[in-house]
Amino acid sequence: MEKFADEAIIEVSSGSGGNGCAAFRREKYVPRGGPSGGDGGRGGDVVFTVRRNLRTLAHLRYKFSFRAENGRDGGNAGRYGHNGADVIIPLPPGSLIRNIETGSLIRDFSRNQENFVFLKGGNGGWGNIHFKSSINQAPRKALPGKHGQTVRLKVELQIMADIGLVGFPNAGKSSLLNRLTNARPKIAAYPFTTKIPNLGVLTSGERDVIIADIPGLIEGASHGAGLGFYFLRHISRTSALAFLIDLSDNNYLEAFDVLLNELKSFSEELAGKNRLIIGTKTDLAETSGRLAELAQKYPAEEVMGISVFSGEGIKELTYAFLRLTENHKESSNTDSIDDTDIADDGLYDETLNEIIDEETIEGDDL
Repeated sequence: MEKFADEAIIEVSSGSGGNGCAAFRREKYVPRGGPSGGDGGRGGDVVFTVRRNLRTLAHLRYKFSFRAENGRDGGNAGRYGHNGADVIIPLPPGSLIRNIETGSLIRDFSRNQENFVFLKGGNGGWGNIHFKSSINQAPRKALPGKHGQTVRLKVELQIMADIGLVGFPNAGKSSLLNRLTNARPKIAAYPFTTKIPNLGVLTSGERDVIIADIPGLIEGASHGAGLGFYFLRHISRTSALAFLIDLSDNNYLEAFDVLLNELKSFSEELAGKNRLIIGTKTDLAETSGRLAELAQKYPAEEVMGISVFSGEGIKELTYAFLRLTENHKESSNTDSIDDTDIADDGLYDETLNEIIDEETIEGDDL
């Protein structure tokens, strides 16, 4: 539990280019050879990559500075310096990187899961071999390497799941996750047993459904009360929501309205997701008839009853989860992904090297 981390602030630096070399060819029978200084190597890049085996940002908790290797200086006899090694920063799927100063989004790794070159290393400086001309046979000038860039970033994690479980503490979310999946969350007879999000995979035939269980909500969660506010964003990317209502609680008829209002206060988009209402603990004697009352109050909603203890309704719920996930995938396939919301504030230029290569280098500037 203590290893769970969904936010991190890191500092990343691309490598500087190596300096060009000013040298001359010297051999036994060639006492006045021409310039032979090689170019400096290019600095390493800062590269983000998605690793599906990662689930949190805990690996960034203690290592928060990442620096690519500098390029090596050029040498004599036309030897070019080695390029600096890139620094590779692994992230779990669903990560976001933001400009820490403005909060603008730089990259969303739920859409783009390929390697992302964030900062390019500086170009290596030219050796004096480039400055030989008919009027200057022995140039003693060489260029220094271009400096790398350093940027501080905020990395956030939004867990990617198909179904998000929403409910008050002790509504049975962790028990349901334990019953449907291979996850083994902590289960106990007291509120707020779940303190971190838990993920489980429901497998049916060749289909997998990822289910997320977040800490229980309480009234006022959207304004910071309880534990739910901090983790509400982890269900913002789910295909659908399952509202778990404890039928043994005397406030079972008001529970759904309270939960939905909290989600609306946090995000209208989140509250508008496909959903179903699940009445839990139907095996208890006092819940007899309450499921029908719940369904009668919300005729426009899909209402189901389950008992994790007896297994009642579990098979039907599995089919409902599969259906909700499939419907979401079909609707998503009709929508094109637009990356125009990813900010470009000018700090990170992926064409830096092209710009440098196109610069005109004048001898008087050396």
